[in-house]
Amino acid sequence: MPAVTTDARSSIRGPSEWLWTIWVVLAAFGCYFCMYGLRKPFTAGRYSDSVVWGLGFKTVLVTSQVAGYMVSKFVGIKIIAEMPPSRRAVTILWLVMFAEAALIGFGLLPRPWNAACLFLNGLPLGMVFGLFLGFLEGRRLTELLTAGLCASFILADGVTKTVGTWLLVRGVAEDWMPALAGGVFLLPLLGFVAMLAQVSPPTPQDIAARAVRSTMSREARWSFLQRYAVGLVPLVLMYLAVTVVRSIRADFSPEIWSSLGTTTVPATFTWSEMTIALGVLAVNGGAVLIVDNRRAFFVSLSTCGLGLVLLSTALVARSGGLVSDFAFMVMIGLGLYLPYVAMHTTVFERMLGMTRERGNIGFLMYVADSIGYLGYVVVMMLHNFLSMKGGVLILLTIASWSTIGVSTVCLVVSWRYFGQLVPEPVEEFA
Repeated sequence: MPAVTTDARSSIRGPSEWLWTIWVVLAAFGCYFCMYGLRKPFTAGRYSDSVVWGLGFKTVLVTSQVAGYMVSKFVGIKIIAEMPPSRRAVTILWLVMFAEAALIGFGLLPRPWNAACLFLNGLPLGMVFGLFLGFLEGRRLTELLTAGLCASFILADGVTKTVGTWLLVRGVAEDWMPALAGGVFLLPLLGFVAMLAQVSPPTPQDIAARAVRSTMSREARWSFLQRYAVGLVPLVLMYLAVTVVRSIRADFSPEIWSSLGTTTVPATFTWSEMTIALGVLAVNGGAVLIVDNRRAFFVSLSTCGLGLVLLSTALVARSGGLVSDFAFMVMIGLGLYLPYVAMHTTVFERMLGMTRERGNIGFLMYVADSIGYLGYVVVMMLHNFLSMKGGVLILLTIASWSTIGVSTVCLVVSWRYFGQLVPEPVEEFA
């Protein structure tokens, strides 16, 4: 069998590959950053003057959008796994236009009926990430490219809240603010999608390093899950727990800051999330330097463990009054996003490279995401009906400690299972 070439073992070689990398990172970052402008600005509002069936209207809105996002993830298991590369870009355009139309409906319809429009907004946006990911996976630089994509949704979560808060301060009505913010981000989003559509498919050297990526039929998906269930289920459960806490922190960030006793300004959200994004990008993007798929896979599991350690440190430090409110929010964010992003950038990517399975990350991510968002919807519904003294900050604390316990057990089980697998031989290219 011919030996792997030097290019197959390298990262970036030559100015042309540097330019290509910069192009792809900018396109992926810009696409998902702008997509958040159609999804998250509404969370900057408080909607405190409305109650629905005894529930706070914002909680109803968050639950409605997340329910649409969750349904999208379950539907996306099939759609993303089977999506031909040639149809990705045009599908993204249709999805984001539908999402903006739903936001316009949110402004037009009276409360509480307009809450249904956020369900319709979440429904198309839940499939966008998997389509973006399809352009980036299966490459020697996938971790770097995907880390840029993931950094976008960490930073965008804060920036879009800043934009939403800025619009509210200038007198825009809460119900029209999401549509106006979405309109601000829509035009650049179209440009970034056009950039992403120009990205070439993986090279033979990429395939040699990371395995072939292909669409997956229903039979192929079930066969894959059955073969690796013992190791995959714990990873999905860990992702479920992390997703729930990450979503609580993201969707109720203004309320958490308020419970901590901090008065926020629009820039607060941007600075906290920018700090987190830089840390997560450095740690998870650095996995691209590890050539061996098996070693990189276990390093990514260690990254998940590091996040859990940081999360527990933040909780203990706050209870002892050892950190400021800003440091606490940043540490919590880092502790959650390190494992969350590791799943997106490295865990599934290197699992496919390690096992040499024919498939795609989109399928695995949507299995994990569907379960994760289902769990978040359940938590939101329970929170709606259970009176919890201390509000969302207490919910965040309880959920964080539960996540640390569950995720630690899951990491140990998954590590033991994959540690016993015999590596598959690599298909090499001359």
